[in-house]
Amino acid sequence: MNQREPAVLLVEDEPGDAFLVRRALEKASIPLRLHHVADGEEAIRYLAGEPPFGDRRVCQLPVLVILDLKLPRRSGFDVLHWRAERLLPRRIPVVVMTSCVGEEDVNRAYELGADSYLVKPVAPEAFQELTRRAVAYWLEVNNLPLLGTS
Repeated sequence: MNQREPAVLLVEDEPGDAFLVRRALEKASIPLRLHHVADGEEAIRYLAGEPPFGDRRVCQLPVLVILDLKLPRRSGFDVLHWRAERLLPRRIPVVVMTSCVGEEDVNRAYELGADSYLVKPVAPEAFQELTRRAVAYWLEVNNLPLLGTS
């Protein structure tokens, strides 16, 4: 993939769901670099540029984060809370993509700064279509903020 393609950070601990996201984006031919981490602690380290994610030539600052809520080590809510306290990561849109359907979770995610809240469909084809549509919106329709300055 091209270094100039926008980076998307996928924060997903379920290998099957991560596979479906990757597959959906490959099929959609949306030019991007997908980086995958499997827990909330890694997501925070990635966004902060901390080791082992410090080299931004390899681990580009993402223009979009796809975030599950139920994660090991630190939850998606922890990631949202961390992001809300920092200017640069706060500019990066976060799409929560989770199986949590409770109104309390939806409200809490938005209160912590989520930009979108999507419930994962059970059917793989529907899951892939939802992923494709969400990423296409954020990367092809929406105007993203500049991330080069804090």
